[in-house]
Amino acid sequence: MQNSKDTSATRKDIAHLASALFDQAHAQGRAELDTSALQALLGALGAALHPPIGADHNQPVMRVGLDHTREFGLVLYAGLGGLDAQLDASQFQPDRACVQACAALTSGADFLNLFRRTLAYQRLLLWRTQQGLGTPDAALRGLFAALLALAQDLSAQQANRGWMLQRMEIDGLHLGPALNAGQAQCTLGTPCAQRRPRPIHKIEQLIHPRSIGVIGVSGSSMNFGRIILRNLMGSGYPKEQLLIIRPEESEIDGVRCVPNLRALAAPLDLLIVAIAASAVYELVDEIIDTKAVAAVMLIPGSLGETQASREPAAALAARINAAHGQDGGGPIFLGANCLGVVSHPGHYDSWFIPLERLPKPQKKAERNAVMLSQSGAFMITRLSQNPWLDPRYMLALGNQTDLTHGDMLSYFAQRAEIDTIGVYVEGFKDGDGHDFAVAVREAVRRGKQVVVYKSGRTEPGAGGVMGHTASVAGELSVFESVLRHAGAIVARDFNDFDDLFYLASTLHNKDILGNRLGAISGAGFEAVGMADNIHAGSFSLQMGTLQVGTVERVQAILQAKRLDALVEVRNPIDINPGADDEAHLQIAQAFIEDPNIDAVVIGLDPTAPSVRALEKSQLRPGFDLSDPKSTVHLMPPLVQACAKPIIGVIDGGKLYDAMAERLMDQGVCVFRNCARATQALVRYTEARLNAERIRAEAPSRS
Repeated sequence: MQNSKDTSATRKDIAHLASALFDQAHAQGRAELDTSALQALLGALGAALHPPIGADHNQPVMRVGLDHTREFGLVLYAGLGGLDAQLDASQFQPDRACVQACAALTSGADFLNLFRRTLAYQRLLLWRTQQGLGTPDAALRGLFAALLALAQDLSAQQANRGWMLQRMEIDGLHLGPALNAGQAQCTLGTPCAQRRPRPIHKIEQLIHPRSIGVIGVSGSSMNFGRIILRNLMGSGYPKEQLLIIRPEESEIDGVRCVPNLRALAAPLDLLIVAIAASAVYELVDEIIDTKAVAAVMLIPGSLGETQASREPAAALAARINAAHGQDGGGPIFLGANCLGVVSHPGHYDSWFIPLERLPKPQKKAERNAVMLSQSGAFMITRLSQNPWLDPRYMLALGNQTDLTHGDMLSYFAQRAEIDTIGVYVEGFKDGDGHDFAVAVREAVRRGKQVVVYKSGRTEPGAGGVMGHTASVAGELSVFESVLRHAGAIVARDFNDFDDLFYLASTLHNKDILGNRLGAISGAGFEAVGMADNIHAGSFSLQMGTLQVGTVERVQAILQAKRLDALVEVRNPIDINPGADDEAHLQIAQAFIEDPNIDAVVIGLDPTAPSVRALEKSQLRPGFDLSDPKSTVHLMPPLVQACAKPIIGVIDGGKLYDAMAERLMDQGVCVFRNCARATQALVRYTEARLNAERIRAEAPSRS
């Protein structure tokens, strides 16, 4: 491959040969390429299908291929080969045994950078260096690029063929002076039926409706429909823009009723359906036929979650899908088995949770986040435990009868007012993982952050997912690898999601310039604990080296506070329990202004006698949060003025909740444990630096 022109021609030849071989196998009724066809295809890729003669048994081998996954379509993967590939992937940290990327989102050079993280690459590089063969990069980059070109060609032609590439794998691959594969396989499958594109522009009417109708409101009891109605009014939605579909009543709670959709004087932006699941099927036909509604929220469960309901639920989804072929695209449907939507800009809350059980905080800061979740309860518990998350929009997707994760993320990736998107995924519809990954990449290119948690991480958990929202969980390693590569911040558990979503929302406008940390505390264990938690997988922070001027500045602060005889200036630094609020923050400012420090984690030492951490002090009246010299008064201006992140840690019990809350209310990022704070910062820093790389490589599409 001499130049780009020759390379392009060669790759076209490879794609043409592969298509011819696959056509021939399909015509002969075979789902696999035979040995001669495999040899021809590998030869076009520059490899031979036989072990190298006189091979060094110490020579490492790799495995590389294309796999058509149900969620993400064609995925390129590479990693350990031979016997090593049979080891359980759970034995390795992410990206160590194997790396994977959506074929539509990578290139030969990009995937090579990803592959360099693996043991396979590191072993191969070491062996080739010992043999005097030099780096394998050129051969690997060419192989990856050829496979990706093949994937691109096959994806483009798939709709016109009766087959698709299911899996192509080259194993036992030796990268000596030549490429030699111990074995290979190539299998074909049947193309999946494609759903019609949803008219996602109508999500605007879902989250900012000018009119809302509710069906299923009881006139005599507090059923789900009545609770939803009360929540709509209680959250500030104008009563005159509400309507109830109920033939037996003229009004309920002061809201006008009409007998059916055909009696509407004008189309509705949003219809909330809170009737029995058995009645939904006929109602959906009426919604589609009357063309009286732009967006529909299906609250009922039992639509696809049980064995008995799966066939009729599939027919319902097909009916909705067909309607998207109408002029205008037909209505969009959120749900079923859906908690509903909270839209602060739309001035409505349609959750069926009474407001007294989940009061929405009146946060003063501008909301810049959205949360998308298949499970409504996931959002409820996150918000109940972490009211500072308080997203601008919260939408429960349920079982994705119509609108999918990919649809929602594609829509919110375009909204300028959204900086951070948190997503709870139980499973993707066929092919929607690909759309979701593409939307993640576009969101990141537009300067947004996407935090994702995937449930169904174990076999019992995957079974629970199927029973909850009729979702197929999919393979976790593929999910994590593909979405991390796309640019998402992938959480490992619920606490990790909470920490990363909170950190992303709080630090979005801060500069992440590198991985050099400054750690400060008056508690020795805490300063050490920060330093002990700077590693996460294949990425680490490092303790920044303080400049001489910073050391002198901190020494002067300690001398002024009469602590210089007790404290040695270093990073991490234990500034002694005698340090007061002012000393903590002056030292934090000195650290964060050091060019060798990219972020500071500071223990605010609430139990130290010199810190004004109590809501009201009995022993020293006025030496508390009300004091202008307290941290709650001094820290917010420092955080706001600084372009780099400063994270506070308040490790103490309920007595210090008020201190934490006062700081968080003013936009200060506060954790209650130094290990969680530092671990979250490590993973957030890695994601932000990766996002900068993605944005530098390709500009956002207009």
